Amino acid sequence: MSARDADRQAGPVCHDGVCITCSDIAVEVTVVELLEHELAVVDTGSTREEVSVALVEAGVGDRILVHAGEAIARLGKS
Repeated sequence: MSARDADRQAGPVCHDGVCITCSDIAVEVTVVELLEHELAVVDTGSTREEVSVALVEAGVGDRILVHAGEAIARLGKS
């Protein structure tokens, strides 16, 4: 099993019942892998989570803003 598969099976790490990319604020994350169906694996700094990149053009290494599991802006390369 790959590290990515292990992260996916474990699911996102939520604190106080809120996932970092699903909270009420937008957070800056780094794209580490592009998946099918306009999804991406991102590094939050403390974990990896799967988010939608349907609204932005993002590539591996890009920094993006994520709100409620949806990328809303591309900030540039990390």
